This record gives sequence, C-alpha cells and structure tokens, in this order.
Amino acid sequence: MKSKQKKLLDWYQHNCRQLPWRISQDPYRIWISEVMLQQTTVKAAIPFYIRFMERFPTLAHLAQARIEDVYEYWAGLGYYSRARNLHAAAQKLNQAPHGFPKTFSELLEYPGFGPYTSRAVSSIAFSESVGVLDGNVIRFLCRYYNLHIKWWESSKRPSLQKLADAWVQNGNSSVLNQAMMELGATICTPQSPSCFLCPLQTSCEAFQQRTVDILPLKKPRKKKEIWIWNADIIEKNQKVAYLKNNYAPFLKGQLLFPGRTLKVQEPPKVYDYKHNITHHEIYVKLVKTQKITKGQDLQWYNTQEIKKIHPVSLIQKALHVAEHPQQKKPAPKTPQKAKLQKPSLSTKKTTFPS
Repeated sequence: MKSKQKKLLDWYQHNCRQLPWRISQDPYRIWISEVMLQQTTVKAAIPFYIRFMERFPTLAHLAQARIEDVYEYWAGLGYYSRARNLHAAAQKLNQAPHGFPKTFSELLEYPGFGPYTSRAVSSIAFSESVGVLDGNVIRFLCRYYNLHIKWWESSKRPSLQKLADAWVQNGNSSVLNQAMMELGATICTPQSPSCFLCPLQTSCEAFQQRTVDILPLKKPRKKKEIWIWNADIIEKNQKVAYLKNNYAPFLKGQLLFPGRTLKVQEPPKVYDYKHNITHHEIYVKLVKTQKITKGQDLQWYNTQEIKKIHPVSLIQKALHVAEHPQQKKPAPKTPQKAKLQKPSLSTKKTTFPS
C-alpha cells in the first residue's frame, strides 16, 4: 500500500486544483465547503463559498447570525434544511467546551453531520485516520478493485468504508483523502475517464479486466410519483397560515400551507402550477379559504417574512400564483383532429431542439 499511496500523493502534489477551501486546515472552512459540495459542482460552489465566507468568516459569526441572513447567503444552493442544520450546528459548536471536535464520532452528534461530513472534516482538518466516502471515492474504489456491487445499499457501505480507511492508514490522511477525491473528480470521472493519465493505472483491476466503463454499477432511479397537492391559502390580517408539514411526502417537517395530498397515476388536467422535488412530481391546486381546521397548530407570516425564514421555491411559487391568479396554468385544450395536407414540393429540413 505504501507504494500506491506514494504514487497517489505525488500525482496530487503536481495536479491538485487550487481551491479556496484548501488554503488552510480550518475545520470551519472545510465543513462549509463539504456541505456545499454535496449539492453542487466545485465550479458552481466557488462563488457561493466565497460570498458565504465573506459574510460569515468564522464559526462565531455564523453562530451569532440570524437564520434569515443565513438563508439569504445560501440562496441559490437549494436544500434549505442544510442551511438550517449549519446554523443549528454552528450554535452548538460555538459553545463546545474544548473547541471544534476533532473526531468523526464526536462530530456525528451535531445537526447535519452525517458519516461523510464527519469523516471529511475530522480527516482533512485534524488528520484523523479515517477514509472519506463521497461519490468520487466510491467510483475510484469500485473501479480499482473491480467491485460489481450495489454500492448504494447500506449493507455494502461497511466494506467500502474499510477499503477507504485502508488507503489512509500510516499516511497523511488529510492529503490522501483529498487526493482520492481529486482523482475521482478529474481522472476517474463518470464518463470517459482518463485512464492513461492515472497514476494507479497499472494496478487498477477494472482497467486490467476492461470493465472501467461499466463500473461502478448504476444506481436505479426512484420511480417517479405523481402527487396532487391541494394547498389552502388562509389569510388573516395580511398574513398567511402555515403549519409544520406532517401530511405531505415532500418537505417533511418543514413549513407548508395546510392542505391535503393525493397520489395519482396520471397528471390532472387542471392545476395551478407544477413543481418537482426529487422523484415527486407535484401538481398544485391553490384554494383560498377562511376555514381553519380545529386542532391545527398554525403559524402566521406575511410574504416578506416567509421569504426570509423559509425561501423554498414551492412556497414562493404558490404565493406568486395566489397574488397573480391571471398567470395560473391554463387547462389544456382538447386536441383537434389534424387535417391532412398535401406535402409541399419545396420542403425544408425539420430540426429538433437538442
């Protein structure tokens, strides 16, 4: 393993990208970058990261900020639950008696710190000898060891974690983990990997067996689900009612309008707008009403307040449509039978959008 580690480290030293979160081993900066990189590419994350760090340069700045400000500087990245977890974790970490925790097992106790984020921060910032399993590393490991496994299943994670851990033992785990991630991101890519530039090509089992193109196995996509969401817009004193979602399969535990959901096989013909969240295809029907169901724990916010504390696009679209009913999605017209026409002698080639 020593010779393989050396090859990987030599390659990384000469080829690693200069990224803003790599300028130090500050655990706070590493943490913020890792959370952002879970939902977007490196190139897309850089301007968000720079802007966020300018506004919240230290853990204390983030911990003492208003959640509305955190949302404002997270806008555009989506998954606002991650911004909430960042803020909640920052407040707890800022009160940690011994400073920023140095092990992944300690970090797992904080909001939003899962197995990946915890290991990434503890290894990169504090050189804890634990491997990091992100998509890039999983792809590298599956190819290097020619693993035809369902890597997305939880039962397969321990074996992959063991392999990742082995790569960083008796070495600089901080740099080795980053080197594996970098190799996966720039050389061992999902499509058209640059095998002839790989420092580990000669010992890569998938390269030897010519199975690189089929590994890792493709994760099956979740089957699309079609849902109708009947959302009640209840207004009082220029404020709108919301409740903590305990009825819809999307945005669980987050603020939604009171309402009802129905899973269907076919899209409805009449609806106000459509929205997609992961594998949920949601057809929204807005109902303006004054009726309040007994027992509902409602929270009331005006439009500006909800934009700050809960800026998810599903809600913002609903408010826009409710305020501009003339822009509602029109019901589809019944298709008319096309009349047969004689082909023109001077026909043009039809082009289709790619």
